[in-house]
Amino acid sequence: MLTERRRLQEELAELEQKIAETKRRLPAHSVKPPVMMDLFALEDEKDALLKEMEQLR
Repeated sequence: MLTERRRLQEELAELEQKIAETKRRLPAHSVKPPVMMDLFALEDEKDALLKEMEQLR
C-alpha cells in the first residue's frame, strides 16, 4: 500500500503532465476560453495538492 505522501506525489506528477499537455494546446494568439478554464482548474487542483503535501510535513 502506498503511503499518503507517495500517493500525493504521484497525483502531483500526473497533474503536472496534464498542465503541460494543456499548455501545448494553447495557440500563440486568440487563446480559447475553454482551454484557459481547463488550465486554471488544473493549476488550482495542483495548488490544493501542494498545500495538502505541505500539511503532511
